[in-house]
Amino acid sequence: MKIKLKKELGLFDVFAISTGAMFSSGFFLLPGIASHYTGASVFLAYILSGVLMLPAMFSMAEIATALPRSGGAYFFLDRSLGPVIGTIGGLGSYFALILKTTFAIIGIGAYAAIFWEVPTKTVALIATLFFMVLNLVGSKKTSAFQKVFVICLLLILITFIVDGLHSLFFQNTLTQESFDHQFAPFLSHGVRGLFVTAGFVFVSYLGLTQIASVAEEIKNPERNIPLGMILSLIVTGLIYGLGVFIMVAVIDPSQFSKEMAPAAVAASELFKWLPANTGVWLMAIAALAAFASTGNAGLLAASRYPFAMGRDKLLPAVLSRIGGKGTPVTAILLTTGIIILFILLLSEEGIVKLASTFQLLVFMFINFSVIVFRNSKIESYDPGYLSPLYPWMQIAGILISFVLIIYLGWMPILFTTAVVVMGLLWFRFHSRGKVKREGAIFHWFAILGKHQYDELEDELMTILKEKGLREGDPFDETVIKSRIHLLRNATGFAEITDKISGYFAAELQENKDTIKQKFVHTLPDESIIALPGVLVFHAKCKGALQPSMQLVVSKTAVQVKLPLQDQTDKAPFHIFAFLMNSDENPKQQLRMLSRLIDILEREYIVDTLLNMGSHRQIKEYMLQNERFVSIKLLDGTAQGAMIGHQLKDIQLPKDVLVALIERNNKTFAPNGSTTLQANDILTILGETKSISKLFKGYISSEIENFKRNE
Repeated sequence: MKIKLKKELGLFDVFAISTGAMFSSGFFLLPGIASHYTGASVFLAYILSGVLMLPAMFSMAEIATALPRSGGAYFFLDRSLGPVIGTIGGLGSYFALILKTTFAIIGIGAYAAIFWEVPTKTVALIATLFFMVLNLVGSKKTSAFQKVFVICLLLILITFIVDGLHSLFFQNTLTQESFDHQFAPFLSHGVRGLFVTAGFVFVSYLGLTQIASVAEEIKNPERNIPLGMILSLIVTGLIYGLGVFIMVAVIDPSQFSKEMAPAAVAASELFKWLPANTGVWLMAIAALAAFASTGNAGLLAASRYPFAMGRDKLLPAVLSRIGGKGTPVTAILLTTGIIILFILLLSEEGIVKLASTFQLLVFMFINFSVIVFRNSKIESYDPGYLSPLYPWMQIAGILISFVLIIYLGWMPILFTTAVVVMGLLWFRFHSRGKVKREGAIFHWFAILGKHQYDELEDELMTILKEKGLREGDPFDETVIKSRIHLLRNATGFAEITDKISGYFAAELQENKDTIKQKFVHTLPDESIIALPGVLVFHAKCKGALQPSMQLVVSKTAVQVKLPLQDQTDKAPFHIFAFLMNSDENPKQQLRMLSRLIDILEREYIVDTLLNMGSHRQIKEYMLQNERFVSIKLLDGTAQGAMIGHQLKDIQLPKDVLVALIERNNKTFAPNGSTTLQANDILTILGETKSISKLFKGYISSEIENFKRNE
């Protein structure tokens, strides 16, 4: 049985994961180094960098809602542009995350020096080994801890900003004379220097993309992923811009560019309402906590890239091995070794430039991936969120990444080129013979007359099935309105299809033979799906205003002569499901179909439906989830008070609906004037909390009465 991750993360979880991953080196360590390239305008560079992040953020949000899978950017690139670019993008993302993690761990040493006289890199090496041990034994932060951490960190940073702005503008600390001193030169290297700095600090926003790796666990991803990312970017951009502005305003310009702990130095000039040095200690503690969180989480996240690539056969399989604690031991050890190597060999400035360059390269590919997916015309590519201003947003993102890479200079460009070449050579000599899949770009080629990789559609369909229905998809309504046919006597397949096509033809005012042809033709779109004992027919019709379904349950086996794949393994057939939808909403049809298949793949489905004697039972089985309850109106029970009253007079929660009533073995959809009778069986749909309340109020009391009467 395939294990699926639970969807437990809400909007604030998305915001906390993204925001928590961004506030470390970008705020507490980087501003002084970054000011070397642009002077006092460094705070504008942070804001500009956040604005330039928008195209990549929108593209990442779209793909994340379509392909919620672990592996993040690597998985997106592999499935869109193919395993060659997947290898390059995976290595680029891996090194970018390693470099960001390295920089954060170095920050631990820089801020630890405030408390103790210790070498920065020695502390960083010890911290790296400590995080390695934590990751090897499977230690990880819970979502609750991350939220508490982010709340505390934001409170400290907001307090720092409010106190700083109050001191500068309301206590006349920032006079014209001091302004001229602190903010001159403003653009020390002109506009070019501003863009160089924007590219340099781009690494500060890297945490925004970590949402992609947990997309599978997010509730209502169509809303929470893009909204969470946008809120995180706005809050982070404002705090970066205002916080760095305050640092520029209070730290001596001659020292600012050399300062490795600018936030703590700025705090020493503020927080006058607290005891001496309390502000410095408070900021230093916040910085250490942020660095430790980013370092530990960064090592954990980075090690999953070689693990995922090893599982996909792009890297040696040894990297995908799981240890006794359930952690990828080899991948963690490899990642730790590379981090130690970077700490020893690279300068802080070199680390930041390389990290930003790698990430800009990945963002260039991600923006192009959206264009590829959209043009591939794969129906099962079904993002719950669409990037605005397509394709101009993506084209702008590609150009922005390219320009910023150029601005960062030749050293990071050459290093990144070396990684690209290494990725190409590695794929050519190691992975090419082991990997047979291709990306969505081959489907784009197919439109142009080239070949495509059909198995990608199967994988995307599997993902679509696991994502489930989208909010607003009328599956429950379709089941309630569906027609159920219980066949007791032997019936031929031709009779079944003829009868069902007649019902659909009358409903849609179409020719019966035309409808029948839509269901039973065998074209590459596979309008017939065979399951053990079950045949599922799905079609689209222009005249269908809303989805419609018919279900046939036959006591006797029905012989079917169609060129179905693996038919012999799945016959005889007892259940036939027919789903019709409008041809104007093909993606909704796929989601509805995937939900129907998910139900019809349940264990013992044939025996279960054959043993049901009423339409209501079958429909309730199809609706079975936490948003449904069935209540029988019996005298002497709590629900017995409903007997004799019209449905509109019954006091039920506002977010529930009496969808079906079974009376005298007949099922019908009620209206407000329906008078309830004894022994009626009500099928009620609604929100989870209300359904749970009804269950406790009615079903539980019925059980207690039964126990008392025994």
